Amino acid sequence: MRLYGHELDETTTVWEADLGWICKLDKGDFVGRQALVDQKARGIERVLVGFEMSDRQIARDACGVSHDGVVVGRVTSGSPAPFLKKNIGMAYVPLAARAAGTRIEIDIRGTRAPAQIVPLPFYKRGK
Repeated sequence: MRLYGHELDETTTVWEADLGWICKLDKGDFVGRQALVDQKARGIERVLVGFEMSDRQIARDACGVSHDGVVVGRVTSGSPAPFLKKNIGMAYVPLAARAAGTRIEIDIRGTRAPAQIVPLPFYKRGK
């Protein structure tokens, strides 16, 4: 779930948050429509991804995200997931680092903790 103040804020668009399905550009005019049309045409530079920690550390919001040794984003939320038996989170990263399986590092109080990008949603209930 994307939460305002974490995954969503004044600097985030529906395209970046992977919520494009809720935005109907052909349904008439609305505040911010032209900015969304322009961004869709030129493409986004960052995207919201899910990640799971490789060890027991827990990423929290505002932790830095590194890829190939360079800080490329920030964690928006992170938590233990008891049902999944792992620690998970979401972060904004550049498109080059969005693929499932991509190795990243989360800066947790000065220590770079290993993690990897995973598909969202983290859990999908069976039918």
